[in-house]
Amino acid sequence: MHPEAPPVEGDLNEAVSVFVELRPRLFGIAYRVLGSSVEAEDVVQEVWLRWQRTDRSVVISPIAFLSSTTTRLAINVAQSARVRRETYIGPWLPEPVDTSHDPEVGAERAEALEFALLLVLERLSPTERAAYVLREAFDYGYPEIAQILRLSPVNVRKIVSRARRHLTDDQRDSVDATEHRTLLQAFVAAAQKGDVAGLEALLTPDAVSLSDGNGIRGAARVPVLGRARVANLSTAYPRFWPTIEAEPVEANGRGGILLRREGRPATFMTIAATSRGIHQVMWVFNPAKIAAFLHSAGRSAVVSRA
Repeated sequence: MHPEAPPVEGDLNEAVSVFVELRPRLFGIAYRVLGSSVEAEDVVQEVWLRWQRTDRSVVISPIAFLSSTTTRLAINVAQSARVRRETYIGPWLPEPVDTSHDPEVGAERAEALEFALLLVLERLSPTERAAYVLREAFDYGYPEIAQILRLSPVNVRKIVSRARRHLTDDQRDSVDATEHRTLLQAFVAAAQKGDVAGLEALLTPDAVSLSDGNGIRGAARVPVLGRARVANLSTAYPRFWPTIEAEPVEANGRGGILLRREGRPATFMTIAATSRGIHQVMWVFNPAKIAAFLHSAGRSAVVSRA
């Protein structure tokens, strides 16, 4: 722990400058650990408050201090979020985040950002997730991660290796962004036309559809399994395709679709696919998550001193 000290105006100006520069990275770490842009923003704001109160004259490396603080806070939030999600109604999906202006959300590499991969990472403990994110998305060294997580480098290597094994062949064999968008557009076009056969041709036999609505009316509360069932659900779901405007968006570094009903954003959807076809269709109906996605499009790196 670093001691706290009253801020000096000139020093505070420098603190703001450092924090603004590193803020995208801090948000990127927190978002990947939490799968929620709202919770990630809360973590980053708390880090800023702690950065203001810290005696920065004894901080050798601002990036190490801020990364450590962000990671530890995110792990704490993730642990409490796990308890909250036990009462979530139906499948839980991450909050999509708009990456059209900030493609990597502060990452040096794009790993651990794709929507489907964030969902897989939910199977890991918060500490495992943090170790994987720091290593794979931000290229932190094992000694650095060990210091942040207060573990030995040997343990960190084991954790990261274990986390990698949790990634299925589908994640490792994911199509590139261009092919992903092509498949997504073909899927939506077939669904709009009610072309069940066309949808089945795009889907793998073991395809699954996940709907995140937290109890909202009309959202499936259990995963829908199998090519035929997913195809049939997708033609009728969301209802009244002819009245819906499908707007292409970029979310988590991949293509997504924002579905608007009467001009109002109602649903976000995307897919996960390999060379074998679409194996996962993901629908976000939860209004709070839709609002968070729209807010993320205008997310600013400006830090308020308030």
